[in-house]
Amino acid sequence: MSNNSQILSMESLDISPSLSHIAALFGSLTYCLIITCNMTVLLTIALDRQLHKPMYALLINLPINDMIGATALFPHLIHSIVSQSTSISNLACYLQALLVHLYCGGSLVILTVMAFDRYLAICRPLRYHSLMTTSNLRWIIAGMWLIDVVLVGSLFLMLTRFRLCNWRLADLYCNNPSLMKLVCENTTANNVYGLVITMLMQGTSMLTVLFTYGHILLTCILNRQADARSKALRTCGTHLVVFVVFELTTLFSVLSHRLSVSPFLRRSVGVSILVFPPILNPLIYGINTKEIRSKVIKAFCRKTKKIKNKTCC
Repeated sequence: MSNNSQILSMESLDISPSLSHIAALFGSLTYCLIITCNMTVLLTIALDRQLHKPMYALLINLPINDMIGATALFPHLIHSIVSQSTSISNLACYLQALLVHLYCGGSLVILTVMAFDRYLAICRPLRYHSLMTTSNLRWIIAGMWLIDVVLVGSLFLMLTRFRLCNWRLADLYCNNPSLMKLVCENTTANNVYGLVITMLMQGTSMLTVLFTYGHILLTCILNRQADARSKALRTCGTHLVVFVVFELTTLFSVLSHRLSVSPFLRRSVGVSILVFPPILNPLIYGINTKEIRSKVIKAFCRKTKKIKNKTCC
């Protein structure tokens, strides 16, 4: 049997048939909430010319990436709950795993570049506009996605050369560590490469964010304007907490497959990475931003007014 036609089985959620439709409804509503929040931020930035600035040009990549991560998990998870089946084809499993890892890597790269953008805007304001030109922005955005696709894509190209000799995945969704456990051949090169790109992406992101936010914090402390200092500290503090939590959970999720960790804890943390950031990111990085929030409220008010006018007519 070829790898592409092989059927794999994932861990079950152990949801009773009587509760399966409620669980599926909750999953569907969560997925719809993620898509709605992220599409709101994406369309608000894309359709409003006043938001066509470097900060928002980088931010628009975050909802795209979050929707990739949510789409990697929820459709198949909801189908599994409704059908009470944990089966997945090999090809679908590889696609899901690829999307999951593109999402995780993309989150690190995008948040890192966004942090550096804030560093330039706050700590190097005189050079900001000369550095963050439209041309440079295009190269930066293309570079972000290229780095993510090349590093993650090469990881899965190395994995596809193996024949799987087992069919039982140790997770609720497909990912590289779980697939590697199904291979009976020597996977040393894959393991080393996987650890190298994990440490490279996580280490580079963490060092860059600590450097940028450290300088931002110092600049804010030295700023004599209390309102500006308070706003910058509040915004950067929230962003830093979100980034550190995501960094630690993704690192734990990767290393937990190589350490003696409770399977329940590993699965819980793994699923939380694909659920909570896509919900929180559009709220924290998008709607919590004054400019985006005001645009969303104005658009909502205009839409409500049009509906009332039609109803009156």
